[in-house]
Formats: sequence, structure tokens, C-alpha cells
Amino acid sequence: MTHVNCPRCGGRLARDNDTGRCTPCQAAERDRLSAPPVVPASFWDHEPVRRALAERHLGRVIRAYRCHPYHGRVALPQTVVAGWLGITQAQLSRVENGPPLVHLDRLSHWAQLLRVPAESLWFRLPDRVAEQGVRTAVAANVERAPNQGGGATDRRRFNVLAALAGLAAGGHTYLLAGPDEVPRYIGMEQVQLAGNLIDDLRRADALAGADLLCDVAIHAHTRLSAWAAQASYSREVGDALQSALADLSIEAAWLAIDAERRSEAGPYLNEAITRARIADDPRVEVRALTHLSLLIRESQPGESLHCAEAALRVSAGWATPRLTTLLHLRRAHAYAVLRDVSGFNREMTKARRELDHGPHDDDQGFVHFVKAQEVVGIEGLSYLALGRPERAVQSLRVITANPSPGHRRNEVYYTVRLAEAAYRQGDVNEAAGVALDVLPAVRQINSKRVTQHLAQVRRDLAVSPQATTTTRQFVEAYDRAVAV
Repeated sequence: MTHVNCPRCGGRLARDNDTGRCTPCQAAERDRLSAPPVVPASFWDHEPVRRALAERHLGRVIRAYRCHPYHGRVALPQTVVAGWLGITQAQLSRVENGPPLVHLDRLSHWAQLLRVPAESLWFRLPDRVAEQGVRTAVAANVERAPNQGGGATDRRRFNVLAALAGLAAGGHTYLLAGPDEVPRYIGMEQVQLAGNLIDDLRRADALAGADLLCDVAIHAHTRLSAWAAQASYSREVGDALQSALADLSIEAAWLAIDAERRSEAGPYLNEAITRARIADDPRVEVRALTHLSLLIRESQPGESLHCAEAALRVSAGWATPRLTTLLHLRRAHAYAVLRDVSGFNREMTKARRELDHGPHDDDQGFVHFVKAQEVVGIEGLSYLALGRPERAVQSLRVITANPSPGHRRNEVYYTVRLAEAAYRQGDVNEAAGVALDVLPAVRQINSKRVTQHLAQVRRDLAVSPQATTTTRQFVEAYDRAVAV
């Protein structure tokens, strides 16, 4: 054996290391065989990969991908990569050694799954294709979808389409706006499409807001549920399908929570827990329990505590520091609603202790927002629940002074709650000033949960006997904005 460097991190390998990877990199990749890894930009400059791309043969690109030295001295098995793509090992062998693929949907889906740079491809990815046809197809299905929220207008449905412009063009036409007939057979590829849709819904939610996407998530869930109930599939696909449906239920529930359609969220979360247990998928079960704890923390704080505690039990042994932090924050807020100061302080201490361990490679996507700002924000909300607005103001001011990049909605939400805390503290002028400054951002994020809190601030300030110039400016600006 001779010394060489790890192709993933560049570190020096031990003399007796015959795997081609250092121990930390092996550990980092061990649990990632269910999805393609995130590879560096230089990955695509490897000569066999560049040659396969120049030949416009995706099967050869996949073979060069599998055999890339980034993965170690041993190539990725066809069975692993076939699992990512939702096909069998035999099918992948035919793809790699047969004629070039010409089906654009499959080309696009697999290229996006492997994260092949768009500029290296010989075809345009769907999000760069003209979207008018997709908009028309989605429009028809959104019109046919039942109106779960009650009273949605044509304008709101148009806004749904606008929010879905990139989403629907991202390869989800089949699930969102395909034919009404249930497919006879479901393979892993269709399950993978559902997983991609969930990821894109989350990204679209961050940009467009829950008010525009809730009905779409519910519609997709209804279609996929019908497939699961009527189509044929293998045992392996069935477990993956149950997990995907559970994840989609969680996303629909979260969108319903943020759109202040809370009565609709509970059944979806209960369904998610059941499906996750059927699929023996504890990670999805923990996500569902975490969201359920959030949903009921004001109305049933005792049950909220139990949900967070159950999530801690289920995740014992594999929970990352950020996940554990979030679960302790859920419990801290529930204790605050119960006016249990000692319980609140105990859980906040645990949350901060866990957060100090930092992010982890195995963090699930739904905990990406758990940072120092989130801890301070929950602390502020908890002080409001404990009837201590002066402490809430101190905590929530930190959010506006140190915003968390990439988490605009949380920042806006906590700023609105700062206005509420300032009013309850008796500082009407600060409450009006904060509310006036945040009003444009509230209109942009399309979160009914946030707009309802700001509406309450407006009602409080309008009847306050301590009216000031700033108070009148905010009330007038708010009324003008609502009238538009």
C-alpha cells in the first residue's frame, strides 16, 4: 500500500486503507445510499464524464458517474444507482449499454436527480422550457380540485398558477396535471417523482407562501392516495410509497397551518404518523410528531408536550443536535402556555445546549431553520405566553437586529410578534413603528398566519387611547394595503 489522498475531502489515507475513502468520509456517506450525494463542481470535469456528455448518451453519463474516483476505488453498484432512479438493476444495465434515451421527461428527471449541471446537457431542463402548456394543464386540474379552504376566488387560483410556474414545469405535470386515470402499476420512479414534488413544494413555499400552495399540496395528496389505493406495486415500492404519502401529508399539514386552516392540518398529520409506522420510517414519523406538537401547542399544550416527548423517544440514537433543539423548543413553548416557568426554563437550557453542537451532515431538511435566531424567537413567544411582554420585547428585538439569511418568513413573523409584544408592554409608539416597517414584507410572504397577527395589532392600535402620529400612519397604511 502507498499513501494517496481521499478523492472526496483530499485528506491523506492510511497505508492500510484499501477503500479509497478516509474513515470520516465513509461515515458521512454510509447512510446516504438512498439518494445521490452532493458532488463538487469539479466532478463533472472528469474526462470519462465529459466524454459521455459530449456523446449525448445519458446511460454512458450514468456509468461514468458510477465509476468516478470521487466514490472511492470501487464503483457505485448498479443496484444502488438504479434505486435512486426508480428502476431495476437490469433496466439500468440496458440504459447504460443500449441506445441513447430520447424520452425528455426521463432525461430531465434523471439529470436533475444526479444534479448534472444544466450547461453540460444537450437538452434544456423543464424549468427553462416555455411554461404556457403546463400552466394550462395545471389550471384545469386546480379548477377541478375541491376547494378545501372555502371561498377561493379566481384571482387566488391565478396566483396558485403563478406560484406553480416553476414547480409544474419541474417534471411534476404527471402528478399535478396528468390524466385522471389511475396508473395500473407504480414503480419506484413514480415514488421518486412524488419525493421531488415535495422538495419543490417546500422551495415554492419559501418563495410564494402557503396561501398559494395549500390547495395544490392537497390536490397532489388526493391523486397519490388514489394511486396507492388502486394501483399495483411491489412490497418495496409500497413501503417507499407509504413514506412519500406520509411526507406529502406533512407538507399539506404545514401549508394548512401557515394558511390558518388548522382544522385541516390535524387529519393529515395523524395520517402521516400511521403511514410512517406502516413503512417503518421513524424519520418521517418524527417529522409528523414535530409538526403535530406545533399545531396543538396553544389549544392542547399538554398533548403538545407528549408529541415532542414521543418524537424524542423515536429519534433516540440518531437525532441530530438541530432536531433535538427543535423538539426541546416545542416543549419549552408548551410549558410556557401551561404557565410552567420551571419547565420552560429547563427545556430552553436543553435547547441551547444542543444548538451549541452545531449543524450535522445528517440534518433533515425540515430543521434547516433551527438556528440561534429561532431559539431567541421561541423564547420571545414563550414570554408572551407567560404574560411577560417586557422580556418578549427584549428577545424579539434580537430577530430584527440579527436576521437569519434565507429565512425571511420567520423573520417577518417574529417582527410582527415584536409589534404585538411592544403593544402589550404599553409602548404604543414602538408597536406602530415596527408594524409600519414590516407591513410591506407581510404583504409579500403570503402567510395568513402572519397577516392575522398583524391584523390584530392593527385592531389594538386603532382603539388605543395613546394614539400617536406613528399609530395613525400605520392604521392608514394598513387599511390602504388591505383595500388594494
